[in-house]
Amino acid sequence: MGKKVLIVDDDADIRTFASSVIENSGYTPEIAVNGEEAIEKIRKEKPDLIILDILMPKESGIKMYREVKTDPKLSDIPVIILSGIAQRTFTRSQKALAEFEGQTVPEPEAYLEKPVEPEELAATLKKFLS
Repeated sequence: MGKKVLIVDDDADIRTFASSVIENSGYTPEIAVNGEEAIEKIRKEKPDLIILDILMPKESGIKMYREVKTDPKLSDIPVIILSGIAQRTFTRSQKALAEFEGQTVPEPEAYLEKPVEPEELAATLKKFLS
């Protein structure tokens, strides 16, 4: 297996779905069930790409995304948001946080709304990992 893809989602079904798409695409899936666990894994293993849910217990995907994209050691990791939350809602939350914290972050490399077709996820992975 090749490049590592970290799946960050609290839903076991989504983790299983994404893992099988990742493996079928020739990559190695890694799993984190919340943002807190994910940040530890990212700092330790630095995956080649992150698939991130927004609504999770412990540390939300919104907060985790900001943490990754504002850390110079991690900001180059592509992030695919895979969420049931509409993209415009995520974008608004990032703008609100930027005003509050005084630091803007770039938009994610891709934003896919659940449910996503396996072919769409596979094509998005390939786009950023090839």
